[in-house]
Amino acid sequence: MTSRAATLLQPKPRDIGGFTVRRSLPTAEVRSVGPFVFFEHLGPAVFAPGRGVDVRPHPHIGLATVTWLYDGALDHRDSLGTIQTIRPGAVNWMTAGRGISHSERTTPAERAAGHRIEAIQTWVALPLAHEDQPPAFAHHPAKTLPVLSLPGVRGTLIAGAAYGLASPVEFPAGICQLTLEADADAEIDLPPMEECCVYVVSGGAETCGVRIGEAQMLVLPAGGDGRLAMAAGTRVMIAGGDKLDAPRRMDWNFVASSREKINDAIAKWRASAAAGFRDSWFAQPPGETAWIPYPGDPQPDPPDAAPDAAPHSPADAQSGVRDDVAVASRAEVDYP
Repeated sequence: MTSRAATLLQPKPRDIGGFTVRRSLPTAEVRSVGPFVFFEHLGPAVFAPGRGVDVRPHPHIGLATVTWLYDGALDHRDSLGTIQTIRPGAVNWMTAGRGISHSERTTPAERAAGHRIEAIQTWVALPLAHEDQPPAFAHHPAKTLPVLSLPGVRGTLIAGAAYGLASPVEFPAGICQLTLEADADAEIDLPPMEECCVYVVSGGAETCGVRIGEAQMLVLPAGGDGRLAMAAGTRVMIAGGDKLDAPRRMDWNFVASSREKINDAIAKWRASAAAGFRDSWFAQPPGETAWIPYPGDPQPDPPDAAPDAAPHSPADAQSGVRDDVAVASRAEVDYP
């Protein structure tokens, strides 16, 4: 653990076009926990038929994005040519490296039928030696991730190692991320890591003498007691790992060790959009024609359009025609 004191974070809910998001990281008090530089809880929300989540194509550098769903389904598309549906229990791990663009949208089947969605998305900063690595994407089905079974508690190990198990997710630095649910009132040991936070998705928990309520995050201090008490029915996500190897700068969707790298990414995104994403640094995901401009730049016309890629699963092929687009995205919000 680091020397900072325990910090209880209470993210303010924001409505971004039909559903609520709560961002715990970064804040003025805490910029990162281990390699985690961004932590956001989406929902829970219920969408009527014809409505859904639409995060238009946008770029990233210097990080890996991690999507974990509690309910619902999302279609991930990226500039590597990936089209991958994610559902609860699986992990989408996208490594941006020197640059990637991607979109996330409700699947056609769920959009047509109406659906509930709840998710957590995190970003982890790549170590300095990997900032400019080639982009990559990996989908880890639920059956490949270690199942955690503790006294009164069950869960899934998303990344890293804990409780004698190791995740198949690859990351080039010390990391630990897991989700737990208490079947009964329980108290367990927290997995050891240099920096650690506990986020309560629902219910209530306590550690280091601090009560953590629903939608609150506790960033643990050095020398914490290493025990976590959970009330029956409580769901938590634990995240952390080795301290960052150097300070990071964050602007929009870009994470880097220098302002120069961020300015270069901004210029490349603008130039790619101006070139219609043809023979440019950033490319469009399959079937996508929309994009999110850098904050303050003009919006494309039209601002959004349904991807024209053919359905890629039997369930999606049976879906109805999309008749509503909510042009709202967490990616359009600049960071403090």
